[in-house]
Amino acid sequence: MTTPIDNRTRDLIAMEEKYGAHNYHPLDVVIERARGVWVWDVEGRKYLDFLAAYSAVNQGHCHPKIIAALKEQAERVTLTSRAFRNDQLGPLCQQLHDMTGFDRFLPMNSGAEAVETAVKAVRKWGYKVKGIPDGEAEIIVCADNFHGRTTTIVSFSTDPQYRDGFGPFTPGFVVVPYGDAEAVARAITPNTAAILVEPIQGESGIIVPPAGFSKRLREIASANNVLLVLDEIQSGLGRTGKLFAFEHEGIRPDVVIIGKALGGGCLPISGILANDEVMGVFRPGDHGSTFGGNPLACAVARVALRVLVDEGMIDNSAVLGDYFIKRLRAIRSPHVKEVRGKGLWIGLELQPEAGGARRFCEALKERGLLCKETHVHTIRFAPPLVITREEIDWAMQHVEAVLTTA
Repeated sequence: MTTPIDNRTRDLIAMEEKYGAHNYHPLDVVIERARGVWVWDVEGRKYLDFLAAYSAVNQGHCHPKIIAALKEQAERVTLTSRAFRNDQLGPLCQQLHDMTGFDRFLPMNSGAEAVETAVKAVRKWGYKVKGIPDGEAEIIVCADNFHGRTTTIVSFSTDPQYRDGFGPFTPGFVVVPYGDAEAVARAITPNTAAILVEPIQGESGIIVPPAGFSKRLREIASANNVLLVLDEIQSGLGRTGKLFAFEHEGIRPDVVIIGKALGGGCLPISGILANDEVMGVFRPGDHGSTFGGNPLACAVARVALRVLVDEGMIDNSAVLGDYFIKRLRAIRSPHVKEVRGKGLWIGLELQPEAGGARRFCEALKERGLLCKETHVHTIRFAPPLVITREEIDWAMQHVEAVLTTA
């Protein structure tokens, strides 16, 4: 039975619908506070968050150490622009270097900005280092990708909705099937600057490519003097049970795009990691952002990275991710087509005749579990990495009940 919407919830939803742009279709729950894996709505109802803001809240909601860093820095200085230096950016860059081994970090704000930064970097590398004729650089991307929604990024999306009404589109992108490394190899020309790919496709439904896909891409890129760029905005920073998803295949890309969990669920901060050969193409004035590398976001990011490691969140994702996937695969329901994922990043795809994932997400919400559908037929399970086995067991009671009775 659907819980009636109370007056305060109804009023806030009506206000958003009347005065806000209709570019999202959220579940009708209005959250006012959160802690760890739990959130509470304006009526005081408690829910387990199984989305983690698309991996932006890997460290859990309102992590006390991250909030303490946020408050401390907010009382000192929040923004200087890059016209001046601040005392937080350099330490963050070094911390990322020490954690990842990449020479340099270029900070931005949103994930889409970081992808745009990577596109500019590899194009300029193609012209200045590889010697591609000006204006002819190509980047190979994969079908069903999701890298953001800016005009350039939707130019290489294969989702009709993301493109509808937003042309003309930016040229220079070659689309091949996801998971088909040999299709990538066939698409390479002398003008190919880079291969841009998600190691696991998130928005498409947590699509895990065949084993060896990333490793083969690394071989192809190296053999053809092409840069391998991995978008780890959602898959990185512990989500799949490793710091980065590419570590599962023991490779090293030329450029890594990061964001979301870098801000510890508090502030937008993103960027690209790369070595000197790629970062060296940038000169002052080539690229930037007023808020990129601001001291408030950098101070938060420094602690957000530290707690991921110090508090064992990455290992927790690996161990409990395997446990959760096994529990989900054991469910006997005619609605379930496939369970796939890595770490605490899991997609449960439903049969086409199940009526779509939205109704299941709404049913789970009524039981105190918040998750979201993606690509019509898939429920995405991605809780904060601080979740416990007991909390997964509690959630599983409701997931199994909904899948076997709805």
